[in-house]
Order: sequence, then structure tokens, then C-alpha cells
Amino acid sequence: MPYRFIHAADIHLDSPLKSLALRDPELAELIGNATRRAFENIIRLCLTEQVDALMLAGDLYDGDQTSMKTARFLASQIRLLHEAGIRVFVVRGNHDALSRITKELTFPDSVKLFGGRSDTVCVSSKLGGVAIAVHGISFSQPHAPESLLSKYKAPVADTVNIGLMHTSLDGSPDHDVYAPCSIADLDAAGFAYWGLGHIHKRSVAQASSAVVMPGMPQGRDINESGPKSVTLVTVADDRSIHIEERLTSVAQFERVSLDLTGIEDWRDMVGALAKTLGDARARTQSEHLVARLHVTGRTPLAWQLRRDADLLKAEADDRGFTAGKTWIEKVEMTCRAPNAASGTSPDPLAELRNLIDLQVMTSQSFRTELASVADELRGQLPQECRAFLGMNQRESEVLLNEWAQEGAEDVLSRLHAKPEPDAA
Repeated sequence: MPYRFIHAADIHLDSPLKSLALRDPELAELIGNATRRAFENIIRLCLTEQVDALMLAGDLYDGDQTSMKTARFLASQIRLLHEAGIRVFVVRGNHDALSRITKELTFPDSVKLFGGRSDTVCVSSKLGGVAIAVHGISFSQPHAPESLLSKYKAPVADTVNIGLMHTSLDGSPDHDVYAPCSIADLDAAGFAYWGLGHIHKRSVAQASSAVVMPGMPQGRDINESGPKSVTLVTVADDRSIHIEERLTSVAQFERVSLDLTGIEDWRDMVGALAKTLGDARARTQSEHLVARLHVTGRTPLAWQLRRDADLLKAEADDRGFTAGKTWIEKVEMTCRAPNAASGTSPDPLAELRNLIDLQVMTSQSFRTELASVADELRGQLPQECRAFLGMNQRESEVLLNEWAQEGAEDVLSRLHAKPEPDAA
């Protein structure tokens, strides 16, 4: 009989929310519970597929948690697998090493929690068949700057060897370095399957071995966009490896662009908004769509949209509700009014904008003052928040320029007298 297991990582149970909770309490409740619901989906998938094991490659928790509610929830879900005869293999990641629950929670005998030293467990499918050896090492400390690969035991002969590892591989711009190693080194280790964790984006490499980073099962903000999943792995009787991606995310973050070029009437804008959100909802694989709406293009409505941003957000919320389980996390605007036609009477606000663009924004004194304000603000922020203003000088300059442009457009929109939008 084949050996089948679910490989998941980076669940981050009960990950705390940030500014989302301040903007929309209902949306905050949805996202706040999403990691639990995604884990429930994983457990349900294990039971439905009647797999032999669930393998968790680190960051089951989200740091130094003190609430035992998380522990009770996790224990209840693991108990379902235990009662179904499904084993669980767990390696701790960098976040797990910080968690108090890691040390306090007692698992049933069907759960193998790997320690800080290499260990190997030999198993087989429920009705015998192919022999399996599961290898793992956990993080004992929050940081692991050196590769762990050399610490793993040698492959067990005449057995399909599976390695669980929490690693940043060769590095990722969105993740710090943890237990670095290359895919080539993993491939040369003699294991049939490497079940990895840490990088939140899914990747699969198959050569002499399969090296799989399943990604996270549930995104938590717009920077973790797209459908999220786990991996269903089947080790056939001939020892071949078959990999399937299975959706688990409850809420799917997506950037949605609304181009209003040429649209002059508020009602037409609402119609375009409804179609855009409806199309995005139709493409969404998860139960809920959480959209960051980006309004672009050149339209005479640009002034009005900026001035009445609260009304635009209300229109977007209403159209999202109509589309079904579609939430507007934030509205961003880079739309601008069309350039004034030549030969027409002068538009003082158009002239003011040209003055801002051509003289103020390009002024060295303005840029110097802007950088000075940013430096003062950066000095008052907590250390963990300072990256908000850019990781380096070039990145900071780009951000400040974008915010200055946005600020100028917002000011001009408030100077531009327009009638109130008609009810859609």
C-alpha cells in the first residue's frame, strides 16, 4: 500500500493583527480567526483523505504566546487525528522556539515532536507496504544562522527517507536567514522528500529528490496574497513520489486594480467598480476575498474621488457585499485628472499642480526638508517600526516621493469644488 501524508508549515496560529483591527472590526474578526479555520481545514483534509500522517515543518505558533486558548484548540484538533490513527510529525521553527505553549503542551503518543538533535522514526503505511523513515531537527533557539543539514542522520537503507526542516534555503527578500542551505545540497543528501518550512511562498523542486516548500496555509495581510495551500504527498509502492497542492485558505488577499480612464460620471464609476470586484470574486479560489483596491487612470472624477474617499470606500464595501464574501481592506488612489486641453481658459488648480510638479517636487530644499521630517519621525518610532520609512536611503527617498505626490493630490482635491456625487 502507498504511504500518504499532508505536508504543511508556517501556520502561525492566532497570529496577532495590526492596523486592520482599527479599520474594520468585522474584517479583523474574520482574519483573526482565519489561521484557526485554515488549520481545521488541514485536519479535515487529513481525515477525508485518510492519510497516514500530518507533517508540520515549523512555525505552528506565532512567537511568545501566553494564551492557553491556542493550546486547547491545538490539542482538540490533534486529538481528532489521534483518534483516527493518523500520526503527526513536528519540527519547531524560529517562532515555535519562542512559544511557551511549545514547552507546556503535552501531545499524545501518536505525535512525534523532534528535539534539537537529529532523530529518525521508521514507519510504514497503515496496511504495511513501503517502509518510511522520517528525519527531523527542531530549532531550540529563535535563531539558527548555520545550516542544519550536516546534523541529519544518514538515510536509512532500503527505505524512503523523508526529511523535515525549517530553513530559509538560499535566502528570500521577505524572510530573515534561518538554517540556510541550497536545494542542490538537499538533493544530494540521499532523501526522497524534503518537507520544508519558513518561506511563505510555495515552491517545488524535483530532481533525485523532491524539495517542497508548501507555503503558508493562510495569508495574514496583503503582502501574503493569493490562495494558500498545503501539499498532499503519496509515496507509491514503487517508491515514486506524487505531489498535489490542496487549497486551505479561508480568506484570500488580493490587489485589485480599477482603471477609470475616460469615466466621467459617478454612476459609471460605480458600475465599473461593481464589475471589477465581481470579476475578482469570480477568480478567487478561497471562501473570502480581501481586496486592496487600487484606483488608477485619468478621469475628471479624480478630484471628487480623493475628496470623497469615504464615499468611495462605502461604495466599494457595498459592491463587495453584493459580489459575495468580498471585503475591501483598503483603497489606494493614483488616479489623476486629465491634462487641461490646449486653447481653453486657464485652470488655476491645473496651474497649481504644474507648479507643484515642476518646481516644488523637484526642489532640493523641499527634498531636504522632507528627509529631515522623516528622520525626526524615524527617531521617535520604536525600533521594530522604523522600516516603515524604508530599509535604506534609496527606498526611503522613493517612499517619501510617493507620499508627497499623494499628499499634493489630496490637497488639490479639497480645493477643487465639485457637486456631491449622485446616489448610485
